[in-house]
Amino acid sequence: MEQWKDKKVMVTGGAGFLGSHVVERLEEWGCKQIIVPRSKQYDLRNLQTAMELIQETRPDVIIHLAASVGGIEANRKNPGSFFYDNLSMGIHLMEAARVANTEKFVACGTICSYPKFASVPFKEDELWDGYPEETNAPYGLAKKMLLVQSQAYRQQYGFNSIFLLPVNLYGPRDNFDLETSHVIPALIRKCLEAKEQGKDHITVWGSGKATREFIFVEDAAEAILLAAASYNGAEPVNIGTGTEISIKDLVELIAAQTGFEGQIRWDSQKPDGQPRRCLDIQRAKECFGFEAKVSLEEGLKKTIDWYVNQDIR
Repeated sequence: MEQWKDKKVMVTGGAGFLGSHVVERLEEWGCKQIIVPRSKQYDLRNLQTAMELIQETRPDVIIHLAASVGGIEANRKNPGSFFYDNLSMGIHLMEAARVANTEKFVACGTICSYPKFASVPFKEDELWDGYPEETNAPYGLAKKMLLVQSQAYRQQYGFNSIFLLPVNLYGPRDNFDLETSHVIPALIRKCLEAKEQGKDHITVWGSGKATREFIFVEDAAEAILLAAASYNGAEPVNIGTGTEISIKDLVELIAAQTGFEGQIRWDSQKPDGQPRRCLDIQRAKECFGFEAKVSLEEGLKKTIDWYVNQDIR
């Protein structure tokens, strides 16, 4: 990817889970000027701060990955802050980039933006066909407004902003805090701790019937950079694998890979979230040649191995 060698690239959230993998891939592809603004220094919820950041650094490309995120419980507890933080960061950063005539802006949305009962597989053209699942609607809608902003700025100002919709991510460096983590790291931690402590069961939220699609974080990072390099369209693009798995089957797979042999108990009083999630991935393949490489089984093994080798428990 020779074209990255002479570009100055800003990656917001570049010290985070997905962002750190994007930064690594940029470095592998020869990018010498990578800017990673830290939230302690730059509060992007403030327009003036966002303006100052872009004026000071003058990036050619901005990849906006900074976000306030969490699992079902975190979304239930923090709907207001999830809405405000994600909406204000994106709006202010894109406006600052427009004012500074930034060459390209890559906005990363979320699968949570899709309607609760979207037809499966989710097609980008059906993004507006209903209201998102209630527990994460404020987060999903805040992110979806960046698509509206992208398209409006393209129409009025000729601003080159693209919008990507990654499915659920997992992999090394994920968040394993049970209060705020997503399903895969939470299940890995529960299984490993139960095994270490000799417990005969783990408790899992919901019924196990809901389905999810997952993409390994390194695949997602590659997709984002392929799109940043060669996609310049107004339409949103799904980033995923095109395969779904039930939460029940996922739990059994993680239990087997972690060596947990106890009982799996389902807390049906807790929500399942969206009933099904699976993406149509044709547009990414056609527009910038992306296809995921890492299978769920291989990705889970890499994630479990990484977590076991960390001194974070």
